[in-house]
Amino acid sequence: METPMTPSRPALLLAQLFISGSMSFLMTGIFAAVPLGFAPGWGAIWMQHWLTAWPIAFVLSLVVGPLCFKATFLVLRGAARLR
Repeated sequence: METPMTPSRPALLLAQLFISGSMSFLMTGIFAAVPLGFAPGWGAIWMQHWLTAWPIAFVLSLVVGPLCFKATFLVLRGAARLR
């Protein structure tokens, strides 16, 4: 079985920063465009929502991320046993 790669703490934090930033950017853009379309002022509303969502997404990713890594490891370990 493959040994899971363990990134350094700074690498994990930087990855979570990039992941939370890009996901919150895309999601707030989509959820601003759906009800508003691309009406005047859409971009400003999007940026306001994104600047609010990104810090929240980052903090939540620090909590959820380790749980997801653990769940992934358990699923892969269980799948390896079935082979």
